[in-house]
Amino acid sequence: MLTPEICIATINDINQLQQIGRQTFSETFADENSEEDMFNYLKEGFSLDKLRGEIVNKNSEFYFAKVSGEVVGYLKVNTGNAQTELKNQEALEIERIYVLKAFHGNRVGQALFEKAMERALVLKAVFVWLGVWEKNIKAIRFYEKNGFATFDKHVFLLGNDAQTDLMMKREL
Repeated sequence: MLTPEICIATINDINQLQQIGRQTFSETFADENSEEDMFNYLKEGFSLDKLRGEIVNKNSEFYFAKVSGEVVGYLKVNTGNAQTELKNQEALEIERIYVLKAFHGNRVGQALFEKAMERALVLKAVFVWLGVWEKNIKAIRFYEKNGFATFDKHVFLLGNDAQTDLMMKREL
């Protein structure tokens, strides 16, 4: 098992954030989605302009997981109006936890998750919530193991494909 270093990502890390974002998203979802939908989502969802707007938002935070100085995963959390859906002032949203496939099973995702929970406690959130694709069984099990339960569903648009995300939350 590895003990990754978790550090905040800043505007100076934007290119590295784009690279790890695109790579981990592609590794996670390319097999289950069309090439066209993946191309469009990776192009738009991880454009430098979009990431720049997210990283400078005071209600969003990005963190890198590093092993031997190499970025192997990342976390994005949102509060307030930066939340993608609920926009509950007493909540923290985990919008993204992604880890390079080569580092799955090495507790990197768990370390990023623990950072999110630490931030939730510091920010005095009442609960933490997230959306996870209904077909991503591995991620659903991970969140259930960490005390999350499904409370609703919402649509996530990947390219032109409307997909169903389970909305999960954990009270603090």
